[in-house]
Amino acid sequence: MQLNINFPEDNHPPIRFISLASGSSGNCYFLGYNDYGILIDAGISPKNIRKHLKEVNIAMESVQAVLITHDHADHIKSVTYLSEKLHIPIYTTALTHEGINKNYCIKEKLYNNVHHIQKEQPFIIKDFSITAFEVPHDGTDNVGYTIKVNHKTFSFVTDLGEITPLVASYICNTNYLILEANYDEEMLKMGPYPAYLKRRIASNTGHLSNLATANFLADNLTESVEYIWLCHLSKDNNHPELAYKTVEWKLRNKGILVGKDLQLIALKRNSPSQLYEF
Repeated sequence: MQLNINFPEDNHPPIRFISLASGSSGNCYFLGYNDYGILIDAGISPKNIRKHLKEVNIAMESVQAVLITHDHADHIKSVTYLSEKLHIPIYTTALTHEGINKNYCIKEKLYNNVHHIQKEQPFIIKDFSITAFEVPHDGTDNVGYTIKVNHKTFSFVTDLGEITPLVASYICNTNYLILEANYDEEMLKMGPYPAYLKRRIASNTGHLSNLATANFLADNLTESVEYIWLCHLSKDNNHPELAYKTVEWKLRNKGILVGKDLQLIALKRNSPSQLYEF
């Protein structure tokens, strides 16, 4: 006798997300399932990538691709090793690829396993539908990523001087948002950096302040956003508690309650976050 069994529409295993590092010393994130996934940026050593993944029972061999946001050293330190030694495909724009091979931190050129992508032209890696989009920063070329997988949308928006209408259109239509909150404005102003570096950071091709991020979220957040991770916090011009409190305060003033309406996390700079499963 044949049995007709109605399985739930969403019978996929949970999506796993972890920040391996997030800050000016190095950036790397994993998104995937138990058996495979992708990295977003590779700005820490291969040894640490492998170690941190192993700590949450993710094998390095399960990494199917690396998406690169731009060619600054803290996002690309391991990209050549991952490509040339481990044969992991690298996805980046053609201009960023050129910038990687000119970067001081790259000892061997990136030649193999490179896939050039176009902004706002979706591409597929297994179950992941990925779209890169322009962000304003002072790398050779710069993108954020929106990744759709298992009826969920993740957006990675790091290293940008301002939130343009294009960036906003992606942020406001995501479920899980990784967004820069790089510096506290007063700490940057009073801190030890030379004037030219302060100007660069605060420019519209530099980085987002806690307040800029907080104001945007408070004014534009939609109900689709369930989690926000504040990323790329400065070592010298920010504190995780300060970034968190600035955003939480602005959201609360608009009637959006952290812990009830959404979850808010300030990511650690040099150590992994917890492993999140959705």
